[in-house]
Amino acid sequence: MRSMTFTKPLVALVAVAGIGAGSLVTAGTAVAAPSGKQQVVASESVAPLAVVNLGLSTSQAQSVQRWLRDTWGYRGAIDGQLGAESWKALQRMLRGGWNYNDAIDGIVGPNTVKAMQRWLKAGWGYTGAIDGIAGAGTQAAFKRFANYLP
Repeated sequence: MRSMTFTKPLVALVAVAGIGAGSLVTAGTAVAAPSGKQQVVASESVAPLAVVNLGLSTSQAQSVQRWLRDTWGYRGAIDGQLGAESWKALQRMLRGGWNYNDAIDGIVGPNTVKAMQRWLKAGWGYTGAIDGIAGAGTQAAFKRFANYLP
């Protein structure tokens, strides 16, 4: 009976040699490189987990999360990381009066940012274009809002 520590490297070496020689190119490609469709699905499933603080510090983001908990149904941790659940609560708020009409999905896309810019323009000193780009002006106004919160 052969040791597994010897067998695994031997199998890997044979596979690499076969791919190099061209005899296993088709099988190697099917196993080693997933299709583009599989990669897209994997990327979409990870996207909502991203943290997007838009320039807020951890303590500023915690203040926003507490406000979201108290007013917009946020049930996640008060951890200072504005992830999908924080953004879903913000999207619910933006749907209420700032012309957000996209999915409540927690993804900070251009429609979320445009609605946020309308809200920030109305009361938090944002003076830029409603363009869906969370640039310096959008971030500065969001910080003003966060600093206002207790």
